[in-house]
Amino acid sequence: MTPRDASDDSRWSDLDRPPLNAAALRRGLVREGGLWREVEVVRSTGSTNTDLVALATAGKAAEGAVLVAEEQTAGKGRLDRQWTAPARSGLFFSVLLNPAEVPAARWGWLPLLTGVAVATGLSRAAGVDTALKWPNDLLVTVGGQERKAGGILAERAGNEGVVVGVGINVTLREDELPVPQAGSLALAGAVSTDRDPLLRGILRSLEEWYGRWRAAAGDPVVSELQETYAAGCATLGREVRAELPGDRSITGEAVAIDGDGRLVLATEEGVQEPVGAGDIVHLRMA
Repeated sequence: MTPRDASDDSRWSDLDRPPLNAAALRRGLVREGGLWREVEVVRSTGSTNTDLVALATAGKAAEGAVLVAEEQTAGKGRLDRQWTAPARSGLFFSVLLNPAEVPAARWGWLPLLTGVAVATGLSRAAGVDTALKWPNDLLVTVGGQERKAGGILAERAGNEGVVVGVGINVTLREDELPVPQAGSLALAGAVSTDRDPLLRGILRSLEEWYGRWRAAAGDPVVSELQETYAAGCATLGREVRAELPGDRSITGEAVAIDGDGRLVLATEEGVQEPVGAGDIVHLRMA
């Protein structure tokens, strides 16, 4: 689907959900020597990840490109799941990264790094407590219950690039939630749901964490990424079920995040088994 530029939107068409200010975002984020080179806001597209992967693969986008959509009609989650929400109700964006100086074996940390950056940025800009569900979900608390308010998806773009997409429910109301288990920043009591400062806060946090990780050649210990992710991970200390490829599942206590970013489960058989991919279901506190 061809993106539609946001410039033809009236700022007064939805007073509760005004459009993002692309010019202000560029002024606040694009600077000499910084990570972010360009920020484009489009009115609607199928998926910012799909669009940015295509641009990067064709050599039409460089590291630091940011593509934001006011609406996604075919947003993607893990395992080809759909991510949909009303226009202007959330933040839907993708960034292009090229960590050439980091060994490819450590690139698997990028979704977890992005989770840390999103959680850190939102705690500052929205004043809402968030937690991370391994590997790529952002959780908030609504009415005493854990709910998913965001997700992260990383995709390779050619040989050297990685596109990381983020979707966050900001102002969704209960009657707009796609499933009862979903949540939003507004429902979690955020002190601010103004998307402009929220996006700036997230991208500045991502620039900070990415720079730290890259300077450490992707070492999750030296960059303090492993420790910080574990501290904010709601999955650790829980009894969980890992649903793995091939219709296999493992149940056990999530006890650690290892050096490769994998979730380590302690099973009833006394075995510690690392999980690198799969769906995680929180069962109960251990």
